[in-house]
Amino acid sequence: MNFFKALLLFAVLWTLSLSACTQDDDGPISVTNDSAVFGGEGFFLAATLDSGNFIHLEGDTLYIGLDSIWSFSNCALKSIHVNAEVYDTVLDLLPVIQYQTKTEDCASPMFRPDTVIKAMLDKQALEGISQINIYNDVDSLLDTILVRRGSFSLDTFKLYVDSLYDSIKALPLRTKGSPSLLKVLDSLTPRTYYWRSMKSSCAFRMDKCDKTVPDTIFPRYWNYGDTALVPIRQRCADSTYTYCKSAGWKDDSLALGSVMERQDTIWHTHLYYVESIPECGAMNKFQISAYGTLREMIAIRELFSPSKTEKFCGPSTQKDMFWYDMSQGYMVPDSISMDSLRQVWQKATVSAAKPKSRH
Repeated sequence: MNFFKALLLFAVLWTLSLSACTQDDDGPISVTNDSAVFGGEGFFLAATLDSGNFIHLEGDTLYIGLDSIWSFSNCALKSIHVNAEVYDTVLDLLPVIQYQTKTEDCASPMFRPDTVIKAMLDKQALEGISQINIYNDVDSLLDTILVRRGSFSLDTFKLYVDSLYDSIKALPLRTKGSPSLLKVLDSLTPRTYYWRSMKSSCAFRMDKCDKTVPDTIFPRYWNYGDTALVPIRQRCADSTYTYCKSAGWKDDSLALGSVMERQDTIWHTHLYYVESIPECGAMNKFQISAYGTLREMIAIRELFSPSKTEKFCGPSTQKDMFWYDMSQGYMVPDSISMDSLRQVWQKATVSAAKPKSRH
């Protein structure tokens, strides 16, 4: 009797194992119908506006970059439409993402894809427009670009850097006319350096002197916080004799004097390139050669001059002057107020524009 029960149990288990093997070849179970299609409106995380130029003219091609598009995959992305709305002098761009799933497999699935759209906006569509904004699906402003109208002119010229620019007492100082250079004193930082005298004797005397005088040479550079050891040396009073060779001095670090103080001041200065430009104008490109006192500096600049139809200058407080910080090597943004510095430029002492001829 037990034998028949065991045989029946074995038959049941064998049947279940065969069923499991056949189910294993059927593949994954579909969670939807084959005819089901999902579609709708997706969204993107970030967007940028760029024309490839520092100054965007109304005839330039505009590129719209959309990053992190949420549409399941690149195969589910159906289309991208860019809606445009005009408010006074501002053009608002509102990209719309449409997605729709497909029954076929995706060859290269990619989550959160990005894309760049080339937008050809003609002058008629941008008539009266001074600014272009781009928004996402929740009406958040993501990027903006200004639309300018005008032309460019490229020039190369020289400016002479007078020797007075090395004199702190001459500041503020500028050259005459435009373009010009302006050097100003920003602030002073008092510093105190410490030093001790150290006995130094000549180990290899070359000539006998009837009389010697002190010839102590202080270091050229001082380290803040350290106490410098300064050798106390002698030299021949008569300059025609040699008391000791420069390599013949022997310092005695055990024969030291008391700690002394040396007062010094750090002068913080700035050198600017200043040029009068047409109102609402701007500098598209600017670069200068290496410069120094008593020599000429070469400047290369591309100036943007607005047309008569230009009605918008942007958030600029100095609409007729261009400032370049030569000490830091960058163009001063229009958004920074330069009113106080402009007054300094107007009252500054005027240096020579050209080197004086020598006879």
